[in-house]
Amino acid sequence: MRKKFDILITKTARLDIEDIYNYISQDSIENAVKFINEIEKKIYSLQPLPERNPTIPENEYFGTSYRHLSFGNYRIIYRISEKNIFVLRIFHSKRLLSEESFD
Repeated sequence: MRKKFDILITKTARLDIEDIYNYISQDSIENAVKFINEIEKKIYSLQPLPERNPTIPENEYFGTSYRHLSFGNYRIIYRISEKNIFVLRIFHSKRLLSEESFD
């Protein structure tokens, strides 16, 4: 039987979701709600097998083992720790990551 992981969304990632919602809702509240619901579905799809996604290329620079899940033009950055999945950030895929991105 596969281990089911607990999803923990950091405060920073929640703020990212809020920013995405606010940006999209400028054009359409309905589209913003749909998009955020889809992001949340993607996040919770990690529960049974979070290792299925690749590590982020930036690991080489940061010395981490973060992974990412792509959704549209966004990357959901997370790390696995024992039975937990920590969602750290949700970035537009064109945005460069820096060490400050994970404060």
